[in-house]
Amino acid sequence: MRTIAVMNQKGGVGKTTSSVNLAAALAREGRRVCLMDLDPQGHASFHVGVEAGPDMPTVYDVLIQQVSLDETRQVVGENLSLIPANIDLAATEVELATVSGREFFLRKSMQHWKEQNRFDYVVMDCPPSLGILTINALTAASEVFIPLQPHFFALQGLSKLFETTALVTRRLNRDLRVTGILMCLYESGTRLAADITEDLRQFLSTSDRDAPWASAQIFKTRIRRNIKLAEAPSFGQSIIDYAPTCPGAIDYIAMAQEILAMEAQIAASSKPPAASAA
Repeated sequence: MRTIAVMNQKGGVGKTTSSVNLAAALAREGRRVCLMDLDPQGHASFHVGVEAGPDMPTVYDVLIQQVSLDETRQVVGENLSLIPANIDLAATEVELATVSGREFFLRKSMQHWKEQNRFDYVVMDCPPSLGILTINALTAASEVFIPLQPHFFALQGLSKLFETTALVTRRLNRDLRVTGILMCLYESGTRLAADITEDLRQFLSTSDRDAPWASAQIFKTRIRRNIKLAEAPSFGQSIIDYAPTCPGAIDYIAMAQEILAMEAQIAASSKPPAASAA
């Protein structure tokens, strides 16, 4: 089970859009996927048509250890489940501030999923901050995907994200790695987009081999700026369901296929060589 935290402390870079549509695209490819909304705004939940009211268990109830993840799970499509969130989640920063082991609550709640191989992918939409919710996600995850808009200030903020993952790797989760960087809101006709991408590629190529981001891949697929991506949430649908032939849907499907191809390559390289015939 691959557990992926989609994070960026900067808003408006396509974090929730990427979480939802990447999860939907992976589900379309036949993978069992759970989308986990860890943002108190609940935008990922709204995006797939779920409004978590006061009577619906959410990830907040999981983090305060009142219910299990299975009790909050909503089926929102073929092969696609949701762990919803609402504004109650904002209270966890205060309520868990003095609780011992608070960084590990989500990881403990997901342990039985890993043991049972319940899903192929768990995609966690993190809030645009580096508080207790994001730390729980990074402690529970094995991978980090960073959506990045190819602008100068977005690139500057990347160093803070890398520092955070390094800190979590040292102290809380030694298995955590930044494995993917998604270029979102991409305008292929601009020189700036190409320059930022090249700067990022050079930085990664010269990083310390032991850094948690050293093996990060810049996805070849670019998520182009597309108005349909902005329209889809108002209809409570992923872009795959709302406008399956638009550029936004095509891009996220291509990215999901790229992720699956990378996974297949890793699996093939890890197999022992076949024994030669005597």
